[in-house]
Amino acid sequence: MSRVAVLGASGAVGSELVQQALARGHEVVAISRNPALSPTDRLTPVAADVNDAAGIAEALRGSEIVLDALGLRKGDPPGVLTAGARAVVAAAPARAVSVGAFGTGPSAGAAGWLTQTLVNRLMKAELPDKVGADAAILGMGGTVIQVGPMKAGPVSPTRRSVPIGDVPPRLFPAMVSHATVAAAMLDAAEDGPRGEVLVTLPK
Repeated sequence: MSRVAVLGASGAVGSELVQQALARGHEVVAISRNPALSPTDRLTPVAADVNDAAGIAEALRGSEIVLDALGLRKGDPPGVLTAGARAVVAAAPARAVSVGAFGTGPSAGAAGWLTQTLVNRLMKAELPDKVGADAAILGMGGTVIQVGPMKAGPVSPTRRSVPIGDVPPRLFPAMVSHATVAAAMLDAAEDGPRGEVLVTLPK
């Protein structure tokens, strides 16, 4: 059992991470700006903002594993994702895993032309933030799980996470459930490679 901190614990992936980490026997610190969870013997909800360096440092203190599931909400200032990643780096956990978007940063060349076009068009404003956050996590020896479009649904029993060079060619990446992404992040944190980008596929 490890002490696991989840950044963005109230989001779609973050809430899955909290429940799945608890199911795997971990002690969980669920960090969000407005936590709605109730504390239990293995769950500690914490209100913290990544732009409050002292507050987020205290929230992350003592966690062996940090899972960064931060996303951008409407009205968020630029740099939220990078600020979160830098907070993870400063906390220096034994393992760090974050979620990123396939077709950005290191995986841009592996994505099909349609994916690249959509990523550049839809994420134009936030793309530097996403790329910067991934680079910070990779720079500390953490793992970045990149995924295509996400949806609701259960964990895929046939999920796999592969290096960028092993992603099968597709015009557009397969959709993957939030639950599957969370499971892949936990797999990587518990027994995955370090300092790499992995792409999670539903099968």
